[in-house]
This record gives sequence, structure tokens and C-alpha cells, in this order.
Amino acid sequence: MSSPVLVLRHPRLSAVLPYLALIGGMVSLSAGTSFAKTLYPMVGPAGTAGLRVGLSAIVLLAVFRPWRSAFTTSDLRALAIYGVVMGLMNLSFYMALNTIPLGVALAIEFMGPLSVALFNSRRLIHFVWVGLAVLGLVLLPLDGNVSGLDPVGCAYAAAAAVFWAGYIVFGKRVSHLPSGSTVAIGMTFAAMTVVPFGVAGAGMSLLDPRILALGLVVALVSSALPYTLDMVALRHIPKRTFGVAVSGDPAIGALAGLFVLGEHLTSQQWLAIAAIIAASVGAVLTSPSDEQPLQDPAAPA
Repeated sequence: MSSPVLVLRHPRLSAVLPYLALIGGMVSLSAGTSFAKTLYPMVGPAGTAGLRVGLSAIVLLAVFRPWRSAFTTSDLRALAIYGVVMGLMNLSFYMALNTIPLGVALAIEFMGPLSVALFNSRRLIHFVWVGLAVLGLVLLPLDGNVSGLDPVGCAYAAAAAVFWAGYIVFGKRVSHLPSGSTVAIGMTFAAMTVVPFGVAGAGMSLLDPRILALGLVVALVSSALPYTLDMVALRHIPKRTFGVAVSGDPAIGALAGLFVLGEHLTSQQWLAIAAIIAASVGAVLTSPSDEQPLQDPAAPA
């Protein structure tokens, strides 16, 4: 009988495990975000965001213990900007989920990293991907309902897209620092930004033991587990392949919203999500092979 170690070292299994980790991280992120939305009736979107970011910061600080790393004043300043942008990205996204479906919110937010990827584009094919993404955004509100998608929710999702783009830009500036400590300190600054909004929105109910327990589940499923699985995937999957794979996040989010929250999308909205995913995949495939991935998939939620 083969030992577990030998089985794990099997070449075929070793080749497929990073992709299973990537898929698992994406599913975990979407499921965690969907589950987080069930906290809205108890603490609202700001309270939920505060719980998620605050508890994630505590978990990351306990795991990575960044105080053991030496950071300069300049490093801490850059980490503060990175963390604040990360916090505002999370807060805006959770506010968007209050009134629009998860898949739609992800599709709109995805325009942030896509815009960064295409910002310096000079090839004609890149403008095709821009047009396809714009088509997707135009199709999203066409749900057959007079009121369409909630404009406030869409505005929050658009703000999340802007902050996600900023997250990539400012994250690049601290990418030379130790990764674990960088995420832990960044999330701490994010918590300092978001938790006051959560307290203002939910008050002392955030300290309810049952709500804290649910918030910890959200923090683990939407932060700790996806970050861990993504690190496994990033070590073994080519950057271009990784970028293509995570472009499926809006579709996975839409499915998670359907099965967990009962959020049904119309055929036009599914088509819109497909157009945005196609634009993201195309942008990755037609970019130079030495470019960085479009985004950190664990960031937004």
C-alpha cells in the first residue's frame, strides 16, 4: 500500500494540485462573500465589512507576526496607503452587495484590474477587449425591469473597481517587502479604516458572541483560506494561466449568489458577465508573457 507522502509526490497529482488550490480559493472566496451577506440583517454591510476586515487582521497578525520584520518609515507609509486603499475597496464592495447581486458586483468591480492591465495598451486587439468590457457593462442593467439595477449599488461597485485598481498600483510599491508581513500590516491599516464605519453602522452588536463567531467564519473563509490556497497556486502556475483562471471570478460569484442567496440573474446579465470575463481572458492572453497577473484574486472580498 502506497504511503500518503508517495501519493502526494506522484507527478500527475503534483501537477493538478495547484489548479485545485486555485479553484478552491476562488470558490472559497465567493462562498465566504455570499455567507457574509447573510450577516447584513444583523449588522448591515458596513458592520459586516468591519467584522471581516478586523477579524482578518487579527488572524493575519497572529499567523505572520510582522513585528519581527524590520520596516523603515518609508515602508510603513507605503503600507499605510496600501492598507487604506484595501480597506476602502472592501467597504465599497460590501456596500454594493447590499443592493445588487454578487455576480453583477464582481463584474463591475473587475473593471478595476482590467483597466490597469489595459491602461498602457497600444495594440489594436487590446482596444477590442476594452470594447467588449464596455459592452458587458452596458448589458448589465438590461434585466427587463423598469428600475434596472440599483444605481447606488452600482456606484459602490464602481468605487470598489477604482480602489481595486489603486490596490494593484500601491500593492506593487510594497511587493518587495516580506509578503506575509506586508499583508498583515496592510490588513491592519485596512481594519483601522473600515472598523469605525462598522461601529458607526452596527454599534455594540458587533461584540455579540454569535455575530463574532459568524464574522470569524467569514474572515477565515473569505481571507485566510483563499490567501493560503492562492499562495500554493501562485508558486506553481504560470502567471498568464493564473490571470486567465481568475477571470472566472464573476461567474463563480454569480453561481455562489444563486445557490447561497437565491440571487437570479437574467440571460442579459449572464451575457454581460461572459463579455467581461472574455475581455479579461483576452487581455491576459494578448499581453507580454512577462507581465504580472491582472489582480490578486483574494483581495476584493
